[in-house]
Amino acid sequence: MAISVFDLFKIGIGPSSSHTVGPMRAAATFAQTLRTAGVLEQVSRVEVRLYGSLSATGVGHATDRACLLGLMGQWPDQIDPHSIEPRIAQLLKEQCLILDGRQPVHFEYQRDMLLLDEDLPYHPNAMSLEAWNGEQSLLKQTYYSVGGGFIIEESEIDAPASDAGQVNLPYEFSSGAELLALCKRYNLSVSQLMMANERAWRCDEEIRSGLLKIWAAMQQCVENGLRNEGTLPGGLNVKRRAAKLHRSLQELGKPNVIGSTLSAMEWVNLFALAVNEENAAGGRMVTAPTNGAAGIIPAVLHYYMKFNPQVSDDDVVNFLLAAAAVGILCKKNASISGAEVGCQGEVGSACSMAAAGLADILGATPEQVENAAEIALEHNLGLTCDPVGGLVQVPCIERNAIAAVKAINAVQMALRGDGEHFISLDRVIRTMRDTGADMHANYKETSRGGLAVAFVEC
Repeated sequence: MAISVFDLFKIGIGPSSSHTVGPMRAAATFAQTLRTAGVLEQVSRVEVRLYGSLSATGVGHATDRACLLGLMGQWPDQIDPHSIEPRIAQLLKEQCLILDGRQPVHFEYQRDMLLLDEDLPYHPNAMSLEAWNGEQSLLKQTYYSVGGGFIIEESEIDAPASDAGQVNLPYEFSSGAELLALCKRYNLSVSQLMMANERAWRCDEEIRSGLLKIWAAMQQCVENGLRNEGTLPGGLNVKRRAAKLHRSLQELGKPNVIGSTLSAMEWVNLFALAVNEENAAGGRMVTAPTNGAAGIIPAVLHYYMKFNPQVSDDDVVNFLLAAAAVGILCKKNASISGAEVGCQGEVGSACSMAAAGLADILGATPEQVENAAEIALEHNLGLTCDPVGGLVQVPCIERNAIAAVKAINAVQMALRGDGEHFISLDRVIRTMRDTGADMHANYKETSRGGLAVAFVEC
């Protein structure tokens, strides 16, 4: 399957791409299917069944609310985050769900929202939706939220690819080795090769404007995070830190980014904290490539664009294109889902993508880009996903800040070399996949092990 940069970077809402954005898209798709099938007006009841990780941490990740909003016909890239609380409160009070925004359906949360302690075979993030007319089942569909907001309907799993849906890319690649070979053969940078591939879907102007729209959403998320204060929702009483840190850094004046490594690190930390605090609060987000790791790429790019006096929109476009090349490799050959391979698939992939993007716009050769991505991912291997309370807050917010700095360090190391290194990016991605397969389910976004349990014991 051909993957576009716009598949990896999608505007949505927090706190999770796999547990919020994906389920909302699945539920909205289900409501849309009822309408196109001509049975929407016959529906008297809808039942939602959440399985695996969606059940285990669904309430903390707002999966239940995302499903309800999707059933109401809301989409994550269009909904106003400020409208969510009033909508859910009204639904719970009146026990009435306006299906697809037009069909009133009686909905009892305890009866119709089922969080089940069981798994479905294809993926840990599974959900089933069923519409009824009295005792008659009108439609039942099962969806898998496979990370980054991607969803797969059960009937699509083993279905052969349709020729109509196939996109022929001029430079198709499924491994880092293939990517490097293509860059060398045609004398292209990683971002140039990705731009050529994107033209299979869109013209240059659409690609540029789309990526700059993504960047604008990332910037707005940072600005919101720098402005908003208070305590994050969910019960852990985690206080926002970005606004206070921003004020303290502003008092220091413009940072000496050349002479003060610590000052540079603090600004990168700030931008990552701002994004992930907004994510934890359910604000407007960009999957990069997931919500749980959404602060890393914006933090690195935001710092470069803010403090480099010679920047342009071309830097943004090339950064995101090169980052997406690595994201495609991670998704094709391993996973970007914390529920499938642990946080190495989310923060690890995002760290690797950010390193690739930064290396590319700093003039690195494709070999140095691959090296930077390899260093960044290699040093996130084995990272578990054990959110305390099932919330994307502890350790997720700080973890993004640490990984953003790590991405920059990986680039610095790669640029000091000639691109030759001991272990390839392909081998590291395969190791991430194998490590995820060996990892116990307690450490894969279920909050049944690791820090999640340590916090409760304390």
